[in-house]
Amino acid sequence: MRPLWKGAMTFGLVYIPVKLYTATERQDIRFNMLHVRCHTPIQYRKYCPHCEEEVQLDDIVRGYEYEKGRYVILSDEELAGSPAEGARNIALLDFVHLGEIDPVYFDKSYYLAPSEGGQKVYELLRQAMEQSGKVGIARVTIRSKETLACVRVSNRTLVMNTMLYPDEVRRPELLPELDYQVKIHDNERKMALSLVENLAAPFEPGKYTDERREALGEIIRAKVAGDVAVRPPEAQPAKVVDLMEALKTSIEQAKKERTPDKPQRKTAKKKEAGAG
Repeated sequence: MRPLWKGAMTFGLVYIPVKLYTATERQDIRFNMLHVRCHTPIQYRKYCPHCEEEVQLDDIVRGYEYEKGRYVILSDEELAGSPAEGARNIALLDFVHLGEIDPVYFDKSYYLAPSEGGQKVYELLRQAMEQSGKVGIARVTIRSKETLACVRVSNRTLVMNTMLYPDEVRRPELLPELDYQVKIHDNERKMALSLVENLAAPFEPGKYTDERREALGEIIRAKVAGDVAVRPPEAQPAKVVDLMEALKTSIEQAKKERTPDKPQRKTAKKKEAGAG
């Protein structure tokens, strides 16, 4: 892997040279937009409707729309003078318990590796965080954007998750559908809890696959091979069933799936000798 950038991580007066690596890689199947008649990839051009002409990159500036149709222009020099521009520093501000952070704040994941000469301080911070059971809250700049981040230990590695600011997270109180009043009976609650407990299992990410991507891959491979691609049948709408009956059936099904089949005992019948 190639590092996204090389910089430093600081806490107090401690300075750790680090490299930042992207921790995830999307495996989506990407499609190109083609002209239906000739299958040529479509080109997207920058066009000015006012001047009725195609615009080159050198003739494009950045503008912030402060009123409808009115913009303030920011030059590259002004953007370069902002504190975030060009900064490659992860500043650890506080150390907190991971459980205090709602996962809704997490955005992207990165690996932090020590640069030359930073191995000892990197390992010192890793061990201190591991023993304290806490994670670091940091301020970092990635691609000219300043963001919050959570630095934590995972598999003997410092992992950084970028975070959203509070004003970037929508409050669930804004959802009108959550303003409801329903009555849950004790037996319904117990049945639901029983279903959850029967479906409980250790988290094994390898057992979850992208079924849609796999199905698309099969269709694409069949088309490349010249075979006729078959459209999967459309899913039928689920029938409305009784809640308690659905819970009971789900629990029984979960028990069958979690309980391994017991091998049947083979019983040999003794033949009677000297009959008749």
